[in-house]
Amino acid sequence: MSALAQTPEVEFSAAEVEAFRRDGFVIVRGLAGRTHCAEMKKLAQDHLVHAVPPVEYEADVRYPGSPMSQAGPGGRTVRRLLQAYARDALFRAWALSPAIGSRLSRLLGAQPLLSQAHHNCVMTKDPRYSSRTGWHQDIRYWSFAKPELISVWLALGEETAENGCLQLVPGSHTRDFRRDQFDELLFFRSDLDENRALIDGAVRAELAPGDVLFFHSRLLHAAGWNRTAETKLSVVFTYHDADNHPLPDTRSASLPSVPMAA
Repeated sequence: MSALAQTPEVEFSAAEVEAFRRDGFVIVRGLAGRTHCAEMKKLAQDHLVHAVPPVEYEADVRYPGSPMSQAGPGGRTVRRLLQAYARDALFRAWALSPAIGSRLSRLLGAQPLLSQAHHNCVMTKDPRYSSRTGWHQDIRYWSFAKPELISVWLALGEETAENGCLQLVPGSHTRDFRRDQFDELLFFRSDLDENRALIDGAVRAELAPGDVLFFHSRLLHAAGWNRTAETKLSVVFTYHDADNHPLPDTRSASLPSVPMAA
């Protein structure tokens, strides 16, 4: 596993920066306060129960394990509470917090911006109708001048292999892959021996409440099913530097990015 900070400092250490450059991710333990996490979790659970829009349903993505349609059993199972930044001040406070901004400035530059077009959500994983997400790189679905974005994943509860935590392939963000190593939906093909050799080196990002995973947009990652009795909740935002502009007339440019505090 990559470098872990047991007692969060105000910014990444040199060792953590080196680990991120090498592995494409780093985990900071206990970065978010338990009280703030509990408040965000309660809010997310309330919005989940009432399906407060905008939401994405599991049936919309049709990944393995998803309900086939919204009209069938489990069809109204929420996969993501969208637009977290605009959804509530609790999420905005976390998204723009100095705890994130100071670290991103070591990796992205002096002026990180939050993308409202990508992630910007509460990821949910239901124990009855959760789906499995195949291996992929986020940047293959995004359109920016440079493939240099960082996602910040906050665990609001325990994240383990049992409830479908993220799996990561260390160093894959530095690899150049051919188009034929991905399927028609841009998922990394597990049926190819050369791909399988990489996937076999994956590690699990097991997190406790308040732990935060920073990971590169080119990093190969996947997630399994939730085999527990409780819905898993994670707050996820994505950032880019001020000189890395979304390409015009793409989904990446559909909403304005938000500057972090200087």
